[in-house]
Amino acid sequence: MYNREFTPERITELKENEAFVFGSNLSGSHGGGAAWIAYQKFGAIWGQGVGLQGQSYGIPTMQGGVETIKPFVDEFIEFAKGHPELKFLVTRIGCGIAGFRDEEIAPLFKDAIDVENVILPKSFVSYSDI
Repeated sequence: MYNREFTPERITELKENEAFVFGSNLSGSHGGGAAWIAYQKFGAIWGQGVGLQGQSYGIPTMQGGVETIKPFVDEFIEFAKGHPELKFLVTRIGCGIAGFRDEEIAPLFKDAIDVENVILPKSFVSYSDI
């Protein structure tokens, strides 16, 4: 059961041990939405679409359906488990420019429910599937 804080609606600053988890595209063109914020504020690297970069972590969401996002979410969850010193603030990845709904993306994070250093949006946790 998820019994911790939720990702804030708006993230404007991070503590030293925090990372901003955002939806990206495979080419790492961080031109809009949370990707733009990650690039402008939290060290996302132009041209890198996946993984840790500065104080941000990119999960590609623009390459197809939900099934194409799942492997990247699984990779992220494993990464987070291996880095308990970091706190990962997951934004509503895929629910902006990529055009998915919370109920489509939320189940991808089911395995993150018990990962203490992964903070999820309230809208993701509210779906009973996760």
